[in-house]
Amino acid sequence: MTQSTAGGQRAAAAPDPSAYLEIDGLWKAFGDFLALRDVSLQVNQGEFICFLGPSGCGKTTLLRAIAGLDPQTRGTIRQGGQDISTLPASARDYGIVFQSYALFPNLTIEKNIAFGLENIGRPRAEIRARVAELLELVGLPDQAGKYPAQLSGGQQQRVALARAIAISPGLLLLDEPLSALDAKVRVFLRHEIKELQRKLGVTTIMVTHDQEEALSMADRIVVMNQGVIEQVGTPTQVYRHPASLFVADFIGETNKIETTFSAGKVKIGKTSIATSATGFSRGASVVAVIRPEDVVPHSAGRKPARSAGANLIEVEIESMEFLGSYWRAHLAGKALAGTELIANFSMNAVRRLSLAEGKTMTVELPAERVLVFNADGGGDGR
Repeated sequence: MTQSTAGGQRAAAAPDPSAYLEIDGLWKAFGDFLALRDVSLQVNQGEFICFLGPSGCGKTTLLRAIAGLDPQTRGTIRQGGQDISTLPASARDYGIVFQSYALFPNLTIEKNIAFGLENIGRPRAEIRARVAELLELVGLPDQAGKYPAQLSGGQQQRVALARAIAISPGLLLLDEPLSALDAKVRVFLRHEIKELQRKLGVTTIMVTHDQEEALSMADRIVVMNQGVIEQVGTPTQVYRHPASLFVADFIGETNKIETTFSAGKVKIGKTSIATSATGFSRGASVVAVIRPEDVVPHSAGRKPARSAGANLIEVEIESMEFLGSYWRAHLAGKALAGTELIANFSMNAVRRLSLAEGKTMTVELPAERVLVFNADGGGDGR
């Protein structure tokens, strides 16, 4: 997207006609603190993008820069082929929903939704029809005359969404829209928001620190850390093929084992484990990563049919926790030599293999699911 000149300065890239929103070389400084460092990203028409990362990673700063609420220190933002980098927020084409909803408490639901339409001078009859249409769309057709305080948190969030899309913006920005709601309402509303976005086809960017929200809602996830983008990809890509140790550790749960790499293998305890990772020098210090759900259970002493070259380890179940849909097992034993593995076993596997605390069993660590990263957190060398 950008090129470096001989002097090391970045030259702005030509606009990409295939991208609806293009962010190029964005920096944001608050005094001496750099909140964003050379961020570049393309968002396609109709995409649902999630900015995901821990508190302080720069995701909300990036959203506010796109909105013009907190302009970037330098860099370019283009929307629909137009350079909006220096436009005030009021001149940009977007609707926004804040974490706090920001509804007007003294206005009825109807008036809250109509607010933007009235500001741009739409006829009264058109406004009434549009408000009725939106209330139907968000499932609140009978709430027009109520005030925000008379609605539940989930209902208020729907009103905030209706207000944001009332003027049919080209871009919808969502700043942690579900974080103030309880767990069950969050699960319900994330499905509703995604369905609404699909129905409208509006390009949407949502900020969240909740990995489950991002995985279930996004077409693509932008994983951020310390003001930079660590990885951009589909939910499957960032979960199954993380580009860095940070991404692997932040999204989902992992077993992380500090070890060394040699001839396509790493050591876990006393056992050499094959991995499909390449690109590491012999004896390199690495971190091996395997997710708990990728640990495959087998009966003690029994080898699976595909045992040739399989990564099999005899372990002892030190403890088990029942977590509703699965059991979490803490595994130890001589072969692990003080290294603990955490595995998630399905209810069926626990029943079929009669797994219980204190029992010995065999586990398999599929080579393609043993990820390897540089000790400094860099990519897995694939």
